[in-house]
Amino acid sequence: MAAELVEAMNMVKSFRVSDLQTLLASMGRSKSGLKQDLVGRALRLVQTEYSPELLKNVRQLYESRFPRTSGWLAARRPEGVPVAYSSLSSSPTATSQGADYLNSISKQITTTPAAEVKLVPLPFYQTLETLLQPTELIAQNNEKLQDSQCIFELTPNQADQIRNATELRPGIRSIQVVLRICYTDSIGVQEDQYPPNIAVKVNQSYCHVPGYYPSNKPGVEPRRPCRPVNITPWLHLSSITNRVTVTWGNFGKRYSVAVYLVRVFTAADLFSQLKLCSVESAERCRERIQDKLRYDPESEIATTGLRVSLICPLVKMRLGVPSRVLTCAHLQCFDAVFFLQMNEKKPTWTCPVCDKPAPFELLTIDGLLAEILKETSEDIEEIEYLTDGSWLPISDEEKRDRERERSNTPDYPVVDICIPEANGHSPAHSSTSLTGKSGSGSVAGGSGGPGAPGGGAVVDLTLDSSSEEEGGGAGGDSEDTEDSADSPAPKRGRYNYDKDLVTAY
Repeated sequence: MAAELVEAMNMVKSFRVSDLQTLLASMGRSKSGLKQDLVGRALRLVQTEYSPELLKNVRQLYESRFPRTSGWLAARRPEGVPVAYSSLSSSPTATSQGADYLNSISKQITTTPAAEVKLVPLPFYQTLETLLQPTELIAQNNEKLQDSQCIFELTPNQADQIRNATELRPGIRSIQVVLRICYTDSIGVQEDQYPPNIAVKVNQSYCHVPGYYPSNKPGVEPRRPCRPVNITPWLHLSSITNRVTVTWGNFGKRYSVAVYLVRVFTAADLFSQLKLCSVESAERCRERIQDKLRYDPESEIATTGLRVSLICPLVKMRLGVPSRVLTCAHLQCFDAVFFLQMNEKKPTWTCPVCDKPAPFELLTIDGLLAEILKETSEDIEEIEYLTDGSWLPISDEEKRDRERERSNTPDYPVVDICIPEANGHSPAHSSTSLTGKSGSGSVAGGSGGPGAPGGGAVVDLTLDSSSEEEGGGAGGDSEDTEDSADSPAPKRGRYNYDKDLVTAY
């Protein structure tokens, strides 16, 4: 009784002026006044004089305006539809007027199912039933802003599922009715995509549509997360017809809309599924490591170890539950709990290590690294995998020693090749030093002898042994001295090199 009374009052609230006047006139009440006066009068009538006949009249009026046929309706009333009729009694005149009203509305149903549009499955939503198949939004005119309407009903079983569902948080139930919007494309599966200027109204009340995420990067526009729209709080959880109006921008792209009854999962629910169904054993992880470090005779570089950090790249904290994606080539893991929580708030499903797609169905827990985390202390932040699948911890001291080894300079002095004097010969005889001959000193020691700094021998490997034999000895030195004395002095510049210098690569 109380449920029927609430249903009748909700139906009365959705009536137009003509419907309110018809209802009041049929019950012998005044039908003059503004709409708010008519609504209050009709609500008081339902509360004080509730009867099966009154309920029948209210339902007949409601169903005459919102026929029980699921589909998208034209937003505007056609010109031929009557806006009022005098009575809902059993007289032939009233019956014919009601029939004409229903017939004129039924002609306006513009159900256009989208051709084989399939929406991508979402990890946090399990589809229980389809209330409205993917249906294309049809523009009614050339205006940029369009309104499209759909109506559907919930069965008693569906309504009970929603009522009895547990609350994930205050006001949010685990069983929901959601509205999903995507591009109208029959190729592949479609991700959720909102049209421009979207607004969703359910039974005369606007519902919340996810807004834009601000961008931290300069010059990057804010991104809007396109996810299912929860319309459950505004629905009639009864046999009363529900009406959804979608306002959308018509800018050339085609969109389809669908309504589903779904079960909503949390990050904790998905983590439980992950632990139950997708854990890679330690033996399989060792095989993967051995495959990566196996010797390749065709490779010029032999890899003897792989270093893996025990710090999560997402939150910069020690890993709790190491996980990675099966399709990724790296062994570095991230924390599964934080990864699922971040995707629950902002679904991107991208690997934080390599930025490649990381769908939930390909996510796995690394059993070997999970064992390593239990065996190592908190101060160990990095390990190294070896070729046989074993591992070694890398402590802070070892890391510092390795960094120190990398930063140590070599024992031999660094010679600036741009300064010829630093190589033990004068600029005028730089060519002779390259050919194994010396101008003012020996080849091995330059001007300072073998022990002098910067006295490394410079040998031109492009010359054969015959040329060295011809130019060797003291006679060769004297000939070079004479040649250099007869030849004109080179011009002094920033760097003085002879023309016969060859750059060695």
